[in-house]
Amino acid sequence: MADVVVVGGGVIGLSIAWELAGAGASVRLLDQSGFGQEASWAGAGILPPGNPRRARAPLDRLRAESAARWPALAAQLAEETGIDNGFRAYGGLTAQFGTGPSEHRAAIDEWRDEDVSLEELSPAQLAQLEPELTPAIEAAFLLPGAAQVRNPRHLKALVAACAGRGVELLPGEAVVGFESHGERIEAVRSTTGLHRAGRFCVASGAWSRRLLAETGLDLPIEPVRGQIVLLSLPRPPFRRVVQAGHRYLVPRPDGRVLVGSTMERVGFDKRTTAEGVAGLIEFAVGLVPALANATVERTWAGLRPGSPDNVPFLGRVPGHVNLFVAAGHFRAGLQMSPATAVLLRQAMLDQDLLMPLEPFACDRRISEVPMTKPQ
Repeated sequence: MADVVVVGGGVIGLSIAWELAGAGASVRLLDQSGFGQEASWAGAGILPPGNPRRARAPLDRLRAESAARWPALAAQLAEETGIDNGFRAYGGLTAQFGTGPSEHRAAIDEWRDEDVSLEELSPAQLAQLEPELTPAIEAAFLLPGAAQVRNPRHLKALVAACAGRGVELLPGEAVVGFESHGERIEAVRSTTGLHRAGRFCVASGAWSRRLLAETGLDLPIEPVRGQIVLLSLPRPPFRRVVQAGHRYLVPRPDGRVLVGSTMERVGFDKRTTAEGVAGLIEFAVGLVPALANATVERTWAGLRPGSPDNVPFLGRVPGHVNLFVAAGHFRAGLQMSPATAVLLRQAMLDQDLLMPLEPFACDRRISEVPMTKPQ
């Protein structure tokens, strides 16, 4: 019998399993398909900066604590597995392009309140920094501490690192229910049998609500479709991640450019659409005119686990002493995975917590915020 069973093998579940195994726990990790094949794989790998000492809101603190851990995490995964996850701190640009000046100024003020390094750029400075960006950009700022990671490589490294630490990896093992006695979960029930453990963690992304309903908990998580277009050029026309509102361009050194993303509440529908793809291409060419000559290499979509307030649910499930959840990160699962994994490892092993979990509780008071709020 394992010490912990983790249900869900995306970036959150893999990171938690890796943390737990590193602390000496025996871990079994189950996923209904292949590891890292859903929203974790589909994202763009944007990693915003952060300052843990100055971040005030709990979500900002979770982001900042994760940002502080990414360089060491990338190095450690490379040491354990020999896999370079593509972590690079190239910096990132935020452009006022199709967004209002008040929203742009608010973003600047928020970063400065956190004492994160930021440089406001004049049109001439922006043109010198990234000459291929359109002169139609009204204002921009640079976050030197922003970084990116290659999602598929990072997931591959996590799978290999989990295996190296002795995690029992069971892909294609769909969990359909729980066996419980009073306030204790005795086992999870999969399509092949029972998996017993001392403690359990549900990290099933957009599918977490369905699974946790078995325990009597209605966790308000819903899938939010995000479509992405992959463009290709012989060389990258710009170097830094560029964000404008909730859309972005992510250049890769090999000349590929990720363009994302839509935000659509369409249930568990992962299809790409002509409207979604056309809108992203129009955005990309408007921001970087040279992309009009790019080849459309591929399109795809992922289902992000959205919560009403864009804050994930982390910690113990009410009414159960040994059941935990880590889900609802919306667009920020990859970027917040390092600190999330540390917190869940600490909570499940009764260790001192990096930060309080009450703001992330399943039964917290929730105030809905607009889905389009930038993150």
